[in-house]
Amino acid sequence: MDDAVKESENGVLIDLTVSPNAKKTEIVGYNEWRKSIEVKVSSPPKGGKANTELIRFLKDVFGKDVKIVKGQTSTQKTILVEGIGRDEVLKILRNISKQDQ
Repeated sequence: MDDAVKESENGVLIDLTVSPNAKKTEIVGYNEWRKSIEVKVSSPPKGGKANTELIRFLKDVFGKDVKIVKGQTSTQKTILVEGIGRDEVLKILRNISKQDQ
């Protein structure tokens, strides 16, 4: 999971693999092959709906502003979580992963 989360000067960058049209919006876990965090969103990838839902969901998860900085039209995305440290992001992601097990 550490490979997917990188410190930046504005916050933390997180590499994601996003699957739209899911039954529910959730963080699924870590994809070792892609070195990214897997997230499912229930919205379709039409008209930016999946991206909007992804940002809203991650804002709730981290309690901070979130932006897509790479992969706007791809399932492989990099997001920026502003005003937070890498250790705090990893702690939140690990807590979510444990709850799902």
